[in-house]
Amino acid sequence: MLALLLSGCQWQEKPLDPLERIRESGVLRVGTLNNQLSYYIGADGPTGLDYELAQRFAKELGVKLEMQTIFTLSGLFPALKNGDVDIVAAGLTVTPQRLQGFHPAPAYYYASQVVVYKKGKRRPRDLEELANTKRSLAVVASSSHERQLEEIKKKYPNLTWQSIKETDIDDLLRKVANGELDYTVADSVDVALLQRTHPELAIALELTEDQPISWFVKDSNNDSLYALLIEFFGHIKQSGELAQLEEKYFGHVEQFDYVDTRAFLRALDDKLPKWQGLFKKYANEFDWRLIAALSYQESHWNPQAVSPTGVRGMMMLTNPTAKSVGVTDRLNPEQSIRGGTEYLRKMVARVPDSIDEHEKVWFALASYNIGFGHMMDARRLTKAQHGNPNTWADVKQRLPLLQQRKYYTQTRYGYARGTEAVNYVEGIRRYYQSIIGFEQTHSYNHDSDDVTIIDGLQTITLPDELRHASSTAINTLNSASQATATSAAASVSTSK
Repeated sequence: MLALLLSGCQWQEKPLDPLERIRESGVLRVGTLNNQLSYYIGADGPTGLDYELAQRFAKELGVKLEMQTIFTLSGLFPALKNGDVDIVAAGLTVTPQRLQGFHPAPAYYYASQVVVYKKGKRRPRDLEELANTKRSLAVVASSSHERQLEEIKKKYPNLTWQSIKETDIDDLLRKVANGELDYTVADSVDVALLQRTHPELAIALELTEDQPISWFVKDSNNDSLYALLIEFFGHIKQSGELAQLEEKYFGHVEQFDYVDTRAFLRALDDKLPKWQGLFKKYANEFDWRLIAALSYQESHWNPQAVSPTGVRGMMMLTNPTAKSVGVTDRLNPEQSIRGGTEYLRKMVARVPDSIDEHEKVWFALASYNIGFGHMMDARRLTKAQHGNPNTWADVKQRLPLLQQRKYYTQTRYGYARGTEAVNYVEGIRRYYQSIIGFEQTHSYNHDSDDVTIIDGLQTITLPDELRHASSTAINTLNSASQATATSAAASVSTSK
């Protein structure tokens, strides 16, 4: 009898497998890094590509999501190994070292590694020159970048670098931009995003071809969690959700104008403080930074701006548009900002509900520039070409076709400057993301009430109103951007 009781106790104490533990606790713990791509606390709450994906996965499991930001890259896999987190989701490259004891989920984009330097400084022309330089090279400790340098060193034994533990890639990139460090190795997506606030950054060499970027789970005797991840990523790829998210976070980074970015950053210091209050006052359901980005695209925050076609003011309103939103003086900054925001609101309201909430604004902005009828023509053309008329990634590829006779003669509203509309929207997205990055650089901090430090993990427990909100509601208009897995992401390649 005693033996039976003891065996019963042992059976009761049998460790739960990862999926059972998640479902019993009702919480999915996701280890990540705090940056503008994976996860950060924005104006409307948590945001980031890995955050939104994790939120969707937690919803499928029927559990709450707990994001645990880990201070350094080197702490991610120990946290996963020790059971402090259930999944690591931080835009990590699949490497042989990371396959030791861990399973990678299906890749959600592919990317490469690049050597980064500061414009105006000495650019290494090839690996041999990089290996023989006396200039400083540093990388994040335990990163795939360091592993790549170790492989290169086998052929170029003179190659040396500094491996830094208590840092992240954004910090090293900022040091390169500031001239404190000559070179680093980074993901090109990270470079492209940080160029919005540090345009001095430039790519010298590409070290790898595209590599898979994945989430990771701990290798277990029971791979039910891993199996669900495979199913989850398969579903969101097939449904188009993944492509939409990547367009949201990467879509704006394909183009970069050094001179324009420098001018915009100067305006952030010199002009924005004067008008910020008005943008906040009239933004309402919009993120005020989006309205500010729209205004800069229109007038460069010049209240006296006038174009040869007669549009004028901070939001460059036409006379009929101004009358339709109650603006009597287009050169009055407050009236212009109020009127321009109201007009955008009307455009958003006209966008079909078949388009996801977080993408409606891009269609509305295209309408703001080119007209609602032409935007709808582009959607019909997209459908005719077997694209998805409800995704900005597909429609923006067809807008330029409205300039070609073979296409516009088949539309309801005829010729339109579609390329201009695409550049207009993508420019606003870049300015919007630059404002976000600028704010993070100069004044970012967590709400101390929501942050606790447990065994080296920075755990952010989401407030109930955010924890239970849908990802659409939380992130509508809050990320313009920061491109699809195989197109935009591939073109700016990345890996950690």
